[in-house]
Amino acid sequence: MGFVPTMGYLHEGHAELIRRARRETAGPVVVSVFVNPLQFGAGEDLSRYPRDLERDLNVAGEAGADMLFHPSPQTMYPLGFSTQVSVSGVSEPLDGAARPGHFTGVTTVVLKLLNMVAARRAYFGEKDWQQLAVVRRMVQDLNVPVEVVGVPTVREASGLALSSRNSYLTDEQRARAAVLSRALGAVQAAYASGERRSDALRQVGLNVLASEPEAVPDYLSVVNPDLQEPELLTPHPDNRVLVAARMFGVRLIDNMPLPGSGGRTS
Repeated sequence: MGFVPTMGYLHEGHAELIRRARRETAGPVVVSVFVNPLQFGAGEDLSRYPRDLERDLNVAGEAGADMLFHPSPQTMYPLGFSTQVSVSGVSEPLDGAARPGHFTGVTTVVLKLLNMVAARRAYFGEKDWQQLAVVRRMVQDLNVPVEVVGVPTVREASGLALSSRNSYLTDEQRARAAVLSRALGAVQAAYASGERRSDALRQVGLNVLASEPEAVPDYLSVVNPDLQEPELLTPHPDNRVLVAARMFGVRLIDNMPLPGSGGRTS
């Protein structure tokens, strides 16, 4: 089986994950929809996170899924549930620092879902680059018999990365939120021109974000495959520039590979 774990409110980015799984899977493709309470911190948007199961069924079916798995919180976390899965290292910087406990919630639910579905491959979007790195580390360290497949980010015409949380924004706000992808693109261009100093690359991106008064960054960071920010970047296919920022009351994340390091540019 191929498996696409999601929190629902499916969009074209999720559909691309499903289509990729369909192309690469001889057996059934399973999509899970579960808004995982363990990965939301105090004051975050658990209660208002967008939900529309009928929409999810339609998007998943049209993209080629065979089954949609929609467990209840009581199924996932029955009375007496007391186990958590924690990955050190790659889970600690960036979103790990900005959202304490978030990745413990992610890895706990992902491991449960992988065990429940027992798929050969699991598909994750590269928009959540740190999440992808954390899941890959967990699967490797715990000898989970699944291949974790990363799928490139799908974007709106403006460059804004698709996200279920984009539904919180108006059309005008989404257009302005594309400043995140412009900031990342500026860092890519600076890297392509020969800049390798992390602090200089970071400042290039922050200067672009500063052009949009509504953009309040949590972080903008250029990192190596271990998600650490060295003083000077050494070329590697998994070097990335990542950003998280709050705009119009919504927290948005995005990332791009650094050109010339062997990565994709989308």
